[in-house]
Amino acid sequence: MAVNTSNAYGKITISNEAIASAVSHIALDCYGVIDLVSQKFSDNFSEIFKKKPQNKGVKIITVNNRIYIDLFVILKYGVSIATVTENLKSAIKYGIESFTGMIIDSVNVNVVGVRV
Repeated sequence: MAVNTSNAYGKITISNEAIASAVSHIALDCYGVIDLVSQKFSDNFSEIFKKKPQNKGVKIITVNNRIYIDLFVILKYGVSIATVTENLKSAIKYGIESFTGMIIDSVNVNVVGVRV
């Protein structure tokens, strides 16, 4: 699926892959986030053979031009999980809303693990 909008200049379509790529860049720039983790075994299996999966750890669902984001992260040991996840949610919400011009309904951050 994709997000569609129209303005005076024409129709704009943004694919879920483009949104997921922007989300992964924003997430990795946040303090305390070490890595994004794939939720599917097939993605982890392809990573073993150096075929890097695109946008691992990010799941985008678009319904009626509203965006729902699920994020699977590994955090740095010693940081406040609640603080990092709240900062991550607000950074992603702001970044993607300014990038797409669409409304973000929810950003769900799933902490998969902690790494030293």
